[in-house]
Amino acid sequence: MDTKANNHFLSLIIPVFRQENTIVSNLRQITKVMEKIRYDHEIIVVIDGMVDNSYKKIKEAKIPKVKTITYKKNQGKAWALRLGLGNARGDYAMFIDSGSEIDPNGISMLLEHMEWYNADIIVGSKRHPASYIHYPLDRMIFSYGYYFLVKLLFGLKVRDTQAGIKIFRKTVLEKILPRLLEKKFAGDLEMLVAARSMGFTRIYEAPIKMDYELSPLTSAATIRSIVGLFIDTMALFYRTHILHYYKPSKNSKKIV
Repeated sequence: MDTKANNHFLSLIIPVFRQENTIVSNLRQITKVMEKIRYDHEIIVVIDGMVDNSYKKIKEAKIPKVKTITYKKNQGKAWALRLGLGNARGDYAMFIDSGSEIDPNGISMLLEHMEWYNADIIVGSKRHPASYIHYPLDRMIFSYGYYFLVKLLFGLKVRDTQAGIKIFRKTVLEKILPRLLEKKFAGDLEMLVAARSMGFTRIYEAPIKMDYELSPLTSAATIRSIVGLFIDTMALFYRTHILHYYKPSKNSKKIV
């Protein structure tokens, strides 16, 4: 008897950019985790631009239940996530960053929190008291600074909007995906702000295990990312509080 037959179906989205050397081993590690959960599932890998051999390596590996979406020009992580989530078949849809920074065993942790809290969204959080984080000091300082900025601008109750692992109910995605605009840096935050604006308030955190090995904050690429994140965050503030862009129209059906 298939013990997964009567459970929820999970779609896992993995955005990929320049991961040709690690993506196959990463996917095999994630697949082992997915085989142990009590949900049937699909894995959707979104190749954010044909800039290396990631797509070729994945196709050659022929990993079960892995579907690959790709396009020619790099568009940004948020764009890749929107595309992947829009193609998800599951009544639960989750994403996790590619690479080895986030332990994929956190997938089952977020799923259990989803059902325990009857949540709309579960956010993997570096600041959950049960999280295990290996994080350079400069990154930690920047992360806390951004957390306080987000709290000031948007009043979200979650303490970490940027960790690359989250899970959504399909009913939430059906409402928010048509409204999302971010392509690059503030996509995670936009999803949470849009969901809260549309009445989805059951947003909770779950612990994760993360081991960061990133370039220093002084590198040119990182500085560009920080500046881009700040600009995108302020644009999101303008859309949220000045334009009220994410507010449902008066003719919209009430969310229950």
